[in-house]
Order: sequence, then structure tokens, then C-alpha cells
Amino acid sequence: MKVAFQGEPGAYSEQAVFNYFGDVETVPPESFDAMFDSVVAGKSDMALAPIENSLAGSIHQNYDLLLRHDLHIVGEYLLRVRHCLIANLGVKKEDITKAISHPQALGQCAAYLRSHGIKAEQVYDTAGSVNMLKESGARDVAAIASKRAAELYGMQILEEGIEDNAENYTRFLAVGRESTVPKEEAKTSIVFTLKNQPGALFKALSVFALRDLDLTKIESRPLQGKPWEYLFYIDFIGSMYDDVSKRALDHLGEYAVMLRVLGSYPRFRG
Repeated sequence: MKVAFQGEPGAYSEQAVFNYFGDVETVPPESFDAMFDSVVAGKSDMALAPIENSLAGSIHQNYDLLLRHDLHIVGEYLLRVRHCLIANLGVKKEDITKAISHPQALGQCAAYLRSHGIKAEQVYDTAGSVNMLKESGARDVAAIASKRAAELYGMQILEEGIEDNAENYTRFLAVGRESTVPKEEAKTSIVFTLKNQPGALFKALSVFALRDLDLTKIESRPLQGKPWEYLFYIDFIGSMYDDVSKRALDHLGEYAVMLRVLGSYPRFRG
């Protein structure tokens, strides 16, 4: 099986792929758009897309891409993110004046960088920053990435666990061309729009409260082409195939202008 992830070998997303799927062939597109396109075109069987981080929040681009493509969420995975300060061989920590990495990684280590007087510079990928650093040979620059990335590119780790908060997790969604019917406790992800009128969102959310369905995520995104109108993304505990959830979705359909189920899938229990 081929599984796409955004980034380069050694990225946190690739580690999540191996943790979740096991021994598979990985496909590393540079962008999230290319990752989704890889699945749509059949170049990959699945993709593992980061959707939110416990410190930095949601990855909005992937919410938009879920809506844009005719694909299904079939699983989720939570990865504990542990950042390392990585440098070329022989470099000392006191030599470092700049750190390069993905914007989210830099944000998750912002306090550490400030306390050490290290300037942050954004690049497109964590593992890619390690590769860039190795090619440049710079002695005053470090990269922030995973331990695996340092090992993969033959670099040294100056310090491990430099994230500002130890409770640093990234939630990934497994996405494929076919839907799945979960056999264990399930989670369902949906997206909908509402008429812009008083009480619309209250009525929409009440369909879940009336049936004691637990909402685990609510996210709003601008509706493109309609200023100040919004898409609402919701995750709830339950499967679109069980009777209670079916009734809730049918009830929501009475209020929603547009309603789409993005997938029902096994809830991650790590």
C-alpha cells in the first residue's frame, strides 16, 4: 500500500504514517494540495493529513481540501511531537544564532528560541529544514525537527524536547477514496452551512444535544465567495450508520443549506 504525506523523509507526518499503517510505501508530495491530488489520481492509496495540533490549533488548509475533494476520512491518529535542535557535526549550541523549520514547529518552540537568543526563520518542512542545513554546511544555524530526521540525514542533536509544552500532539486524519464502516467506537466528521439568521447555529447544535451525542470538535471556516458566511465542521462520537446518529443528521438536514458527511471512522485510542 502507498500512503502519501506532506513533506520529506524524516518528517513527523512520515513517522505518523509508519505508526498508524505499519510497513507501507510512503509518497512524499511537497504540498497538502499535491498530497490530496495523489490520492484522487490513484498515485497513492491513502493520505495521512495533519488536521490540528494541541498547541498551534487547526491546519485550516486541510479542512478546505477535505471539502474540495471527493474523498473519505477512514481513521485518525494522534502523534506525540518531540522537537529537537539539530545542527551540523561539530557545532556547539552556543554557536547557534538562527533556527529554521516549519512555521508550526517554530511556533511550538518560540519561548525556547527567545530564551536562547535564537532568531526563527520559516521553511516549508521540518525534515526539509534538516536537509537544507546539511547541504548549506552552516555552522551558526540549527534546524528544528524530529530525532528520526537527524538520524536520517546524519546530523547531530544539540538538545531534545525543546517544545514549550510537553502536551504537544498532532492529530492526523487517514483519507481514502472509499468510505469505511467502523466496527468499534466511532467518530463522525461533517461539514454544513446554515442560513444567516438568528438562532440557526443553536438549532443545528441542538440536534446533537437532544440525543446526547458528544461533540469533540467545532471549527468554522469562511465560505468562499460569500463574505461573512461560514462553513461549520463538526466531529461527534457516533457512526453515521447507527440509528441515533442517522436521526441527528436527518434532523440537521432540516436546518442546513448544505450538509456533507466527510466520514465515520474508528476513534483513536492511544
